[in-house]
Amino acid sequence: MTDTTAAPDVAALTFEQALAELETLVGRLERGDVPLEESIAAYERGEALKARCAGLLSIAEARVEKIRVGADGRAAGTEALDPDRA
Repeated sequence: MTDTTAAPDVAALTFEQALAELETLVGRLERGDVPLEESIAAYERGEALKARCAGLLSIAEARVEKIRVGADGRAAGTEALDPDRA
C-alpha cells in the first residue's frame, strides 16, 4: 500500500471495495513487510474499513428484514434505505 492519504474516502466505498482493501491490508500486515509508521496508518485505515463494512452489512440486514411478503408467499417489495444513513 502506498500513501494512505491518497486512498479513496472510506465512506464512498462499496462493501466489496472496502472488503477487498481490508483483505489486502491484513495480508500485508500479516506478512510483516510494512514499516512501523505505515503499519500504524494501515491499521487505522483497516479499522475504518471494518466499520464501513459492518455499517453496510447492518443496512443490508435491515433491508432484508423489511421485505414484505404478499398473499402468495412471494416477496412483494422492499423499502428503499439510504446507505449513508447508517
